[in-house]
Amino acid sequence: MTEDNESRASIKLEGHYKAMAVCWFLGLGSLVAWNSLLTIGDYYYNLFPASYHPSRVLTLVYQPFALITMVTLAYHEAKLNTRKRNLIGYALFFLGTLMLIVVDLATSGSGAIGPYIGICACVGAFGIADAHVQGGMVGDLSFMHPEFIQSFFAGLAASGALTSGMRLMTKAAFEKYRNGLRKGAMMFLAISTLIEFLCIVLYAIYFPRLPIVKYYRSKAASEGSKTVSADLAAAGIQTQADIEVSNDAKILPTRLSTKQLFMQNKDYALDLFLIYVLTLSIFPGFIFENTGKHQLGTWYPLVLVAMYNVLDLISRYIPLVKCLKIESRKGLMITILSRFLFVPAYYFTGKYGDQGWMILLTSVLGLTNGYLTVCVMTVAPKGYKGPEQNALGNILVLCLLCGIFAGVSLDWLWLIGKSKF
Repeated sequence: MTEDNESRASIKLEGHYKAMAVCWFLGLGSLVAWNSLLTIGDYYYNLFPASYHPSRVLTLVYQPFALITMVTLAYHEAKLNTRKRNLIGYALFFLGTLMLIVVDLATSGSGAIGPYIGICACVGAFGIADAHVQGGMVGDLSFMHPEFIQSFFAGLAASGALTSGMRLMTKAAFEKYRNGLRKGAMMFLAISTLIEFLCIVLYAIYFPRLPIVKYYRSKAASEGSKTVSADLAAAGIQTQADIEVSNDAKILPTRLSTKQLFMQNKDYALDLFLIYVLTLSIFPGFIFENTGKHQLGTWYPLVLVAMYNVLDLISRYIPLVKCLKIESRKGLMITILSRFLFVPAYYFTGKYGDQGWMILLTSVLGLTNGYLTVCVMTVAPKGYKGPEQNALGNILVLCLLCGIFAGVSLDWLWLIGKSKF
């Protein structure tokens, strides 16, 4: 009898590494569209007048759409169909990336105001999609194994590393050709569009059918979660009678309110806000416009972006080593506050330092950004029921997006004192 129970338990938890791989790829798709836009910034700076400030303006357009949508979705998270929410998000990413290609081809790469507005519209769609996907996925994965959410955030960072690597290759391959910069950017966007399409297929068909995913969603449903019903239906689990959970599942009649969850985790919420307000006040605007001219020439901002993204990716795996993971609330806050030393460091390096120091500084910025994000996101949901973990995941993503919005707004302060705005 004991062997039968163990056999059933092992079947329920099958597909752990497959689920990690899918979470990684879904994380990749959650930011590959936006990172593609940032990474081809050199193309847009070549296409449009410098006074348009493409990197800063597009980032500033993106954030209000993401923030307003996320506030609305976080408020109603307990009643939302998570499956529909995530599929809408990935579909918007797919259509937005495809439209970037269409706008460029339809206008033959024109640098006029019309195409610029069209690009801004696509960026607005990315913001709405980001709020749907990041909040939905983080909430969904918060009540599963911690390695799933770590893999998802590693995928987010991988999107930056992948797009930077592809951009360096396409620039090298097409640089000597006529309209080479444009051809490289279009190939780049085409690959990103394909990735978004694959995310739709993976999330809609493959991910909900993995035994371990069905187990965690069934467990969450037994604890009162209403957001997973459509995903369970997609996996063939139609009614409460079909749901099997382990004997140690905690069945509690009520859940903490969103306000109570926020108050209990306000330090984690502040952590994420401060991480991203600092990072986005420097990256990418400062990288493209305030680092001066150096021996690397037009390759310089691309190298800086690539170094940030690669170290951001690597750092998200460091917390998997338990002795290297910061779990103390006070330790996390002290480490995050110390990152504000980057502000004077970037100011003086941009003014007096050479390219080597700037590359090193940007690498450390990416390293600390990814590491601290994963530490906070994997520690915060512990000890809560499924519905509470889903709600907390949405709250934390909302605070993250608030930090990003504040960061991209503060990024404009770097332009103070420049001779030409």
